[in-house]
Amino acid sequence: MSGLNALRVVGAIECLTLLVLLGNLLTVHRPEVSSVAGPVHGLCYTLGIVAATLVSGGRHRVWLLALIPGVGGVLAARSAGDGAGAHLQS
Repeated sequence: MSGLNALRVVGAIECLTLLVLLGNLLTVHRPEVSSVAGPVHGLCYTLGIVAATLVSGGRHRVWLLALIPGVGGVLAARSAGDGAGAHLQS
């Protein structure tokens, strides 16, 4: 698995766990859900920043986007993917 694919997966899991946490907060507010989804979300947030730093290729925008909580991994993966495609075409 390439670094960009790993960033995409981690970013998707980060978004999904945020939605689970918010959905739990707005509905039943089960502590069991929060105790599982919270640490998974935090881990994915951290892994997203690390992965974005590794695939950034010297572009600061990629890893700066990863710092946005909740959706940063997805935005960083999209930005890194756009930059990779432009680099290969030129």
